[in-house]
Amino acid sequence: MTPQAEYVIQLFRSTGAYLEGHFRLTSGLHSPNYLQSALVLRHPAAAETLGRRLAEGLRAIVQEPVALVVSPALGGLIIGHEVARALGTPFLFTERDPETRKMSLRRGFTVQPGETAVVVEDVITTGGSTLDVVEVLRAAGAKVLAAGSIIDRSGGTADVGVPRVALATLQVAAHLPEECPLCLQGLPVVKPGSRPA
Repeated sequence: MTPQAEYVIQLFRSTGAYLEGHFRLTSGLHSPNYLQSALVLRHPAAAETLGRRLAEGLRAIVQEPVALVVSPALGGLIIGHEVARALGTPFLFTERDPETRKMSLRRGFTVQPGETAVVVEDVITTGGSTLDVVEVLRAAGAKVLAAGSIIDRSGGTADVGVPRVALATLQVAAHLPEECPLCLQGLPVVKPGSRPA
């Protein structure tokens, strides 16, 4: 593990954001670990530091100026805003329609054709939310340069259709519910986070 990854994991542990138990992730998978980024990002100094470091990582993999930072609500809001601050760009976010679950730009946010953007998320597991944002931006004519997250819990395997960077990459066990060893042991599952089960 790199010194930066060790710093990030220690920050999550020291703020109580690295949880252990039996969790249903946003993806529907079950895991013995959950990263509750809100518990880290509630500390402005930590959020600013993580945003600055992630902005540096994104600068290292993009070859042209970034015009926008865009994040999925809710988990990506604080870190996306901090990355935008560090890059000196505006920040937008997408939201899911409660009925269709389709991601879109709302609240008067618009993207101009050809505008360059990066997508920022707190934690990537399957990459689904980040990919949804990439597709919304591309449909609006934006050029998506890269994606970034504080933590990549896919072990580097999630494909979001653009180059990406993470401050820490972990290989965390995740199981289909029907194959979950914690379910087989009869342990109750908890759904943390911002989205309903």
